[in-house]
Amino acid sequence: MPRLGIDLGGTKIEGIVLGDDGAERVRRRVPTPQADYPSVVRAIAALVEGLATECGASADTPVGVAIPGTLSPATGLVKNANSTKLIGHPLDRDLSAALRRRVRVANDANCFALSEAVDGAAAGHSVVFGVIIGTGTGGGIVVNRAVLTGPNAVAGEWGHNPLPWAQADERPGPACYCGKHGCIETFLSGPGLARDFVAAAGRPATAEEIADLADRGDARALAGLDRYAGRMARALASVINVLDPDVIVLGGGVSNIGRLYDAVPKRWGAFCFSDVVTTPLVRNRHGDSSGVRGAAWLWPAPTSGSGQAW
Repeated sequence: MPRLGIDLGGTKIEGIVLGDDGAERVRRRVPTPQADYPSVVRAIAALVEGLATECGASADTPVGVAIPGTLSPATGLVKNANSTKLIGHPLDRDLSAALRRRVRVANDANCFALSEAVDGAAAGHSVVFGVIIGTGTGGGIVVNRAVLTGPNAVAGEWGHNPLPWAQADERPGPACYCGKHGCIETFLSGPGLARDFVAAAGRPATAEEIADLADRGDARALAGLDRYAGRMARALASVINVLDPDVIVLGGGVSNIGRLYDAVPKRWGAFCFSDVVTTPLVRNRHGDSSGVRGAAWLWPAPTSGSGQAW
């Protein structure tokens, strides 16, 4: 059975069709409408029908959708979405009505983790913690190829916990859009890395530029990435202490900073409640495709309040 997946982003909507073996059969992208919520629903519906026609998917082939938010278990409406036009709408029901297909909606970080757990960098591991670090910092948990959502649909949202073992110069921390100060996201997101560099070096640079400067031996960039690695080590140590995953997979733009995969594990042992820490920290295999691939892998699966198994 072909699997249909959609990744809804702020600027683009990506669709994919996977075979049962995970092989990509069709992929398409369209711009995300900026007008209003109904225009987004129409754009997704048109993309899905075009993909289904092209690959010969039957009318009962379901659709998985990754979104930058989640569905509230209490109301069934989208919450916590940085694409604010989605908030307060029953996206799964509206898409199902428009498509006359079964639709499952999941957080994009959960879809990333699922993709990497099924046939990506974490394939073969039972407990996977996936982290997307870009403009924000999201996380997802997969156990035995099942997305763990939790009764409040916030499982894996480590980015909105305070930075652990904060140092004096890290308190109270930058303001976060969630209304708190010092959230992990404010330190580890791409903008957080850039903000820290500006404060220390006195000049602006993006996360990508900082990494490039460090590769060329720039002392201020190296110092900035050293601070960043220490903060990531503390943040992930808190995850290891609670979840003890078999593997941690990094995604998003910041995951391309290669020195993190050596520097962070060297440091997190000092904060983990164990005599030895063997958890591997690995780079994603599917890159920007992990979200849409994970959405496609959401089906077939029974629905439960605590996760999605298949």
